Amino acid sequence: REQARKRERERGMKGTPTTLRGVGPCLAPGRRSGGVTRRGVRANGRKGAGPEMSSTSASSSSSSRREALLGGGVALLGGQLLVAKPTEAVQGMTAGRIPGLSGVDSEGFRTYSRPEGKMGGHGIGWSEIPKYQFRVPDGWKEEAVSIADLGGTEIDVRFAKSDEGQLAVVVAPVLRFMNVGFNADVRIEDIGSPDKVLNGFAPEILGGPVEEDDVVNQETMSKKLGGDALTYYIWETKSHDLLSATAFKNRVFIIALRANGRQWRTSKDALHAIQKSFRVDTSRTDFD
Repeated sequence: REQARKRERERGMKGTPTTLRGVGPCLAPGRRSGGVTRRGVRANGRKGAGPEMSSTSASSSSSSRREALLGGGVALLGGQLLVAKPTEAVQGMTAGRIPGLSGVDSEGFRTYSRPEGKMGGHGIGWSEIPKYQFRVPDGWKEEAVSIADLGGTEIDVRFAKSDEGQLAVVVAPVLRFMNVGFNADVRIEDIGSPDKVLNGFAPEILGGPVEEDDVVNQETMSKKLGGDALTYYIWETKSHDLLSATAFKNRVFIIALRANGRQWRTSKDALHAIQKSFRVDTSRTDFD
């Protein structure tokens, strides 16, 4: 019996590999998980048998692995959304943000021009998106666009500055407002009055309908960039929302700015300047 106990003590000193329950073979040998590795090495580096993982730790490891796999699946799915599928339409194929800001002018503003080749999530089958431009004060930064935003894939670009406000440009199909054929050539006047256009997009962009007494200013302007002049509808609301909309070819272009009370008090002139500077380039008409 004494010899048997001696042999048992010797086996315990040599140590045996620890099995991680709930963790599959995807872990590389020696990869740490819960303070214990597959080779029975503790997190402090000393070799030994190591305690067997509790059911709680095993469940946590299994859950983490499932989350990692699910996260990878979402990432792959998101990547598929960026892959251009064969189509007769011409769209920019460069995903992500492409720098489009000019240098600072004499008034302290930069001009953003939609970069040629920039990809837009505006539906397979649409023609290339016409260029547009607007001015922002130096210091405004472009932000990432998410399909979870209000406006979804129709938001083309976002900018913000923490002490001045934020903006988004929405490029929406004319079909959201009227029934027209593929590659139609529509102007904002064809869609309807300023009230009709505002009511058409306000719930999605502003988060709710706009009542008549919510609008403190409404204008109609004609502006030109490149080719023919376009009509622009311009609004200002009590909640410091500034909007401008126009239409060209088969899309409606909307710039929407928002500021809180503090931002509005210090930056309303700059925000109005951004709103009034919004223009769509009409020099090209061959988007068919």
